[in-house]
Amino acid sequence: MKNNYIFTSERLGFRNWSKEDIAAFAALNANMEVMQHFPNTHTKEETKAMITRFQDHYEKYGYTYFATDVLDTGEFIGFIGLAFQSYTSEFTPATDIGWRLKKNAWNKGYATEGATRCLEYAFTTLQLDKVIATCTINNTKSENVMRKIGMTKLGYFKHPLLKEYPNYEECICYGIKNSNFK
Repeated sequence: MKNNYIFTSERLGFRNWSKEDIAAFAALNANMEVMQHFPNTHTKEETKAMITRFQDHYEKYGYTYFATDVLDTGEFIGFIGLAFQSYTSEFTPATDIGWRLKKNAWNKGYATEGATRCLEYAFTTLQLDKVIATCTINNTKSENVMRKIGMTKLGYFKHPLLKEYPNYEECICYGIKNSNFK
């Protein structure tokens, strides 16, 4: 399944998920530092279910949080991609852009490069009108990526899917319209 890329950027390949991704993605999801802005880490079983949801999302919408590899090495580094969000907020329903990378892929510009390429895919191939991104108020690294890819802050909100986790519920939403993408 590797190298079966839907599209690529200069250094990254974006593809649908396979069962071969389970172990590496489970290790990423179990890393407390990677998951510091989420209520909890995920087990291997939860990771399998997540991959199934991502695959189903791709079948329904033609996009997902794509499994992402480094092109030079084929190394799986996590996900960067798009997901339709329908939870209740003033910013949704909308397509969200998001990323989760393993620690050794941090600080190399992969999130910015990959998110920029996913926005290009969203606006040119998928012809979406707008894309949003959200993160907890303390996730400054993700917020910086949102700014770097040209998104603007739309506002703060209490994430309805995080009501049971008051330390994570307060979030920021950024957005970008197709007409503003360069």
